[in-house]
Amino acid sequence: MACVHAEAPDLGPPGPFQSVYREDCTQCFDSIDDELGLNVCLQCFNGGCVGDRDHARLHYQRFGHSLALNIKRTPKRIQRDEPPPKISKLAIAAETEEDRYDVVTSVICYACAVENVDKTYGNLPTVIDGIMNAMTFSKKEEVKAWEQEFVPCEHTLCMVQQENEGKDGKDSSQCSACDLKENLWLCLECGNVSCGRSQFGGSKGNSHALAHADAVSHSAAVKLGSITAEGSADIYCYKCNEERTDPELAAHLAHWGIYLAGREKTEKSLMEMQVEHNLKWEFSMTSEDGRELPPVFGPGFTGLSNLGNSCYLSSILQCIFATQGFQERYYYPASEPPFTDTPAQDLETQMRKLADGLLSGRYSKPDPRLAASADASEIAHQKGLSPAMFKYLVGQGHEEFATMRQQDAFEFLLHVFKSISLSKQPEDKVNPVQDFRFLVEQRLQCLSCKKVRYKVDEQDNISVAVPARRLETNKDQFEPVTLAECLDIFTSEEAVELTCPGCNSDKGFSKKASFKTLPRELAVNARRFELVNWVPTKLDIPVIVDDAPIDFGRYLSKGYNETEELLPEVEETVTFAANPSIMEQLMSMGFPAPRCEKALHATGNADPDAAMNWLFAHMEDPDIDEPLVLESSTDNAGGTQDEGKVAQLGEMGIDPARARKALAATDGDVTRAVDWVFTHPDDGLEEQGEVIEQHGTPGYDSLPAFYQLRSIVCHKGTSVHAGHYVAFVRKALPGQDTLSWVLFNDEKVVQVEDIESMRKTAYMYFFTRV
Repeated sequence: MACVHAEAPDLGPPGPFQSVYREDCTQCFDSIDDELGLNVCLQCFNGGCVGDRDHARLHYQRFGHSLALNIKRTPKRIQRDEPPPKISKLAIAAETEEDRYDVVTSVICYACAVENVDKTYGNLPTVIDGIMNAMTFSKKEEVKAWEQEFVPCEHTLCMVQQENEGKDGKDSSQCSACDLKENLWLCLECGNVSCGRSQFGGSKGNSHALAHADAVSHSAAVKLGSITAEGSADIYCYKCNEERTDPELAAHLAHWGIYLAGREKTEKSLMEMQVEHNLKWEFSMTSEDGRELPPVFGPGFTGLSNLGNSCYLSSILQCIFATQGFQERYYYPASEPPFTDTPAQDLETQMRKLADGLLSGRYSKPDPRLAASADASEIAHQKGLSPAMFKYLVGQGHEEFATMRQQDAFEFLLHVFKSISLSKQPEDKVNPVQDFRFLVEQRLQCLSCKKVRYKVDEQDNISVAVPARRLETNKDQFEPVTLAECLDIFTSEEAVELTCPGCNSDKGFSKKASFKTLPRELAVNARRFELVNWVPTKLDIPVIVDDAPIDFGRYLSKGYNETEELLPEVEETVTFAANPSIMEQLMSMGFPAPRCEKALHATGNADPDAAMNWLFAHMEDPDIDEPLVLESSTDNAGGTQDEGKVAQLGEMGIDPARARKALAATDGDVTRAVDWVFTHPDDGLEEQGEVIEQHGTPGYDSLPAFYQLRSIVCHKGTSVHAGHYVAFVRKALPGQDTLSWVLFNDEKVVQVEDIESMRKTAYMYFFTRV
């Protein structure tokens, strides 16, 4: 049937830079694989569901876009030995959508109430063809992330090569410092051949290439086994600590007698090894007696499919959406989605979409495709939801999270918390990150005059060191450690080198951290690292955490004692001299000098491990690479500020006076101003051992203070940037009142009898106040 709206002059196919949402609804996880299919708006290419929620009709009611293309997809019955491979940097899968699915389309017009508009009328054939042939939003973002462009740097562009005194090419068969004959890197500046670092579960390595670069201050090296006749190769710049490209690679290799003609790649690239390594890691899905763990279905038991290296994201989302605060904030089963013309680019919409997908239970059911093809002995798991829109939205503009590389789950949690806190919160809703916030009190006491100073910082997590004690019988294994011991270390006294402003003594201070308040939800990161060949390596140290409630009351601060004498107020515009030996150690690991200086300033200038862990926890800070600025306690908070920025900060709950001071301290940068407020909760307040409340002190200072372990993020692998993450969440199973442990391994959700074997791989703990 014809339709007058099909004659609209502005009706046209999607442009090359327009996103086409034809896989799943932008406001829920209903998709083209559902019985009723998905409606794609022919005007803005938004995808809307057609079922009981009918977000496609809601889109028409809000914006008046009449025409939509309904797409229904059903899988073809094809016998295969393995599922199709996941996308990787190696190759985009040659198998097309037409090879795997039968697709049926029809055009509907909401304004005319016509469900089968003639697809040959007007511009419809061109528009439909454009939609069906366009790369979908998620696939476009996935390819963009995988095929990230490595760029040259000043060190590869301005390289000066030494004279090649040898008549023949360099000996490239063995490391110059050991007997390794694989994972060899050629220094493009002097021709030295050394082995690389051992990482990603790939080739062995003793880091002699890095040691060479540090010793002689050379920068660029090429992985010999990765060189191809086309001129591609892995090139690493040790000064930039990044993968780079070399536009003159052929000439630079020829200088050392290595020619591209006939060259064949013999080893995997760094990216290939990372992808392969991540896909190989598997957490056991069987019980101790070999039985397949039973899958769990229903509300709160929905898995997330792996987008390539996204297990770090899935594990964090499962843990935070298991908390009451995130559920109350984002799960509205009976409400319409937020009003926005770009739902895929709206954090509020995507958080609600995730909450609905994970908590409603409507998607938690056996994958019918797997159920139809599975043997009687096999278990059909879920298909899993694809969090593509959320991943690409939350990763926008972030150097690491915008990629498809494996990332640190703890860093991602901090990034999500920051993204939520920076977003505008509805007036009647509370930021769920507030449930994780609390106050940590730092008490300094001069070792000479005994005068004290108190400082209070607001935090949303703690990072505790796990002591490494190797077993005498096996140096690769470690003694178990209790969480109580880790907390005791976190709250123990330590010596710091400072000059006392009260008595001018240089004997130093004792420093002690305590909880001034405790949060509703406590996130704990367990640091199990040591440096091996200049590479931070994760240690499998068992940490014993009781399933029963734990009393955190012993770690609460007793506060300012009136018998104590406070140190005098001084301007904190003193100079800071970073410990040169620790600076050198940190910089040898590839950290830039400004970051190292900030880390040492923040951690007492005496402990390389503490500084390194601070660096890991603050890598996503927007000002991390800016020079260290020592703020004075008497800084002028006045000055004229952009009232629009003040109002923007006010929408986040920051009062105008504090907003102006934050903007003044950060040169008017709103993002940095928010960070400043979070890291200076007591700035400008009277320092009398108590914090003056402005919007209410975060957390609780009352007793009893019992906390129960509710979620764990576990990690397998020697580096947090490789390997595999899963989540264990303590929940009540359907039809039961008692809590049981449930394993969320991407799309697989199964009941676990106990988590004793996971103690060595636990990386983060989430406790709930009970």
